[in-house]
Amino acid sequence: MSAEATNPATPGPVTPTVAVPAAPVAPRKRARPRIDLRRLGRAALLGPASRDRLPDAISHVAEAHRAHHPDADLEPLRRAYVLAESSHRGQMRKSGEPYITHPLAVTLILAELGAETTTLTASLLHDTVEDTEVTLDQVRDEFGEEVRYLVDGVTKLEKVDYGAAAEPETFRKMLVATGSDVRVMSIKLADRLHNMRTLGVMRPEKQARIAKVTRDVLIPLAERLGVQALKTELEDLVFAILHPEEYRHTRELISEDAARPDAPLAEIADEVRGVLREADIQAEVLIRPRHFVSVHRVARKRGRLRGADFGRLLVLVNEDADCYAVLGELHTCMTPVVSEFKDFIAVPKFNLYQSLHTAVARGDGQVVEVLIRTHQMHKVAEAGVVALGNPYAPPAEEQAVSDGERVDPTRPGWLSRLLDWQEAAPDPDTFWSTLREDLAQDREIAVFRPDGGALGLPEGASCVDAAYAQYGEDAHACIGARVNGRLATLSTVLKDGDTVQLLMGQDPASEPSRKWLEHAHTPAARIAIQRWLAAHPVSEEDDTELRDEADAGSARTAPGASGGPVAAGGASRPAASAVVDLPGATVRLAGCCTPVPPDEITGFAVRGGVVTVHRVECAGVTRMKDAGRPEMGVHWGDTTACRVTLVAESFGRPHLLADLTEAIAQEGAEIVSATVEPPSQQRVRHTYTLQLADAAHLPALMRAMRNVPGVFDVSRAQHHAPAI
Repeated sequence: MSAEATNPATPGPVTPTVAVPAAPVAPRKRARPRIDLRRLGRAALLGPASRDRLPDAISHVAEAHRAHHPDADLEPLRRAYVLAESSHRGQMRKSGEPYITHPLAVTLILAELGAETTTLTASLLHDTVEDTEVTLDQVRDEFGEEVRYLVDGVTKLEKVDYGAAAEPETFRKMLVATGSDVRVMSIKLADRLHNMRTLGVMRPEKQARIAKVTRDVLIPLAERLGVQALKTELEDLVFAILHPEEYRHTRELISEDAARPDAPLAEIADEVRGVLREADIQAEVLIRPRHFVSVHRVARKRGRLRGADFGRLLVLVNEDADCYAVLGELHTCMTPVVSEFKDFIAVPKFNLYQSLHTAVARGDGQVVEVLIRTHQMHKVAEAGVVALGNPYAPPAEEQAVSDGERVDPTRPGWLSRLLDWQEAAPDPDTFWSTLREDLAQDREIAVFRPDGGALGLPEGASCVDAAYAQYGEDAHACIGARVNGRLATLSTVLKDGDTVQLLMGQDPASEPSRKWLEHAHTPAARIAIQRWLAAHPVSEEDDTELRDEADAGSARTAPGASGGPVAAGGASRPAASAVVDLPGATVRLAGCCTPVPPDEITGFAVRGGVVTVHRVECAGVTRMKDAGRPEMGVHWGDTTACRVTLVAESFGRPHLLADLTEAIAQEGAEIVSATVEPPSQQRVRHTYTLQLADAAHLPALMRAMRNVPGVFDVSRAQHHAPAI
């Protein structure tokens, strides 16, 4: 980070406040010796590199880069290093190292993850514009528009204060820049990781402040970008600073386990290799030690830890089909723990993660977790968006970079959604609060549409969230849902694997209910609803009346008689044949009393030139009169068609619903919506909203419904509004 750049020639020695040992990691097949960046940085100060060869100081970066991209052109890296080294020459970090060691370390982190050349070039230059005399125009002239764009994005991130006093609008702009190119945040995360590694030179209070910001903002972003390699190390570094006692205890547990003579993970790894060898499945079986935070979480969950709790097995294969073949062999030849099985290959996580998760039990009762994935899945699981390489096809001249916006076909779904709802947020504070809530959600569920598509939603999401995730602001017209084939209210909380069919009304004037905010958990849903409510302010009396109507029409979801969803209830209820003595007014029949001809009616004006029509004996009429609301003259027109809500009380028995709907159909009524409440003491309550061609047929319809065996009462819906 540029804030660490200082210019004293020889800063005095500084004793680190916190020393954080690296978390245990799986051994690599071709491990390179650890690079002494301090030595390389000081050597870089001796003079400029030769123009015809790669500088020695970045040879290790080139080696790591070529391991992932054998044919990469290293010339941009050479030129970027020369510019960065000469620009930062004389600047020192607070740790006492030449400042050039910082961009070198950040670039090495990204090179190890497999970042492409453009990202590494921008990484070497990421502090030059902010801390030196280098300008963005110079970067563009020397390295092209793509590198300039990335350096500019990272420079903007450096200026953001992530603390509690951060300006929400600044953070919002930062995320917009990030979403426009995910590589910007990749560089920022690597930058923060190196700064966290060297945080011991800071004062304890500053360490804690930076660690909290890393925990609250950057680690969740790393999770959503799928960069697990960075996320896990950041978690351990934050853990050591904010919870030193727990960290020390966890470190002792790991050390004690490493000193034990028995190795249950190694034993079961050999057993797995034997099983797969006999099945003729080519696979690589590795032991992945858990990092500190993971061990701490397992210890809190299980209490006393055993040898198998300190790591997991990782099985790497070549093809997707081999993953399921490995799973079958393990479950056949070993004792599976079925409750631990998860398939993230068929349904990838929101951050691109794919893998099969399972667990097998040893004879001594220890449970070993097993991850099964292809080599490519493993690369993405570790590096996330960094493993995508350059996600942007070479743009045509007219599509280069326009107003800071670009199209990323491989951007994770979370970032795409973020860009959508940040534009819709009515104000920066709303954006900031919903973002923090969203980052706090660390689990996601997958629900399926009837067409086979999937929606990724946070745990605890409702049908309201599913509606806005699928339809955006068109979800204002949603009138209900079917969950796993059964009618459900929009407040229904969804579970992982549910199938959700959203029922949409056809009325373009449909409006969201204010009560939906109570059931909306995703930023997309909350911001869309809040944006609509902000554009349609209501008075306290109007709000109370509309809420009562929404309560009355909350059970307004069902397929129409023609087989498709039909709008009904609440805001989309039609005006039937009522006429109001006010030119240009829109008439709406109140859901609390559902008036029909020849009921005696009255009306009250609400917002937007809408007049709600009530039966005169409706409790809502008394309430509004007491509040001083003036009545409007209304009367029934010549049309005899009407819409009415009926409530049928019955005893529970098989086929009752079919018999009731058949009786309704035989009377010529169209079912607009219907709900059936769960049985209570063997009694069932049915609510139907019906369209009648002639209101005069209503008494006959109610008699026909009462004649259905098991039905003991049918009445007009009458919802009593609470007193003010």
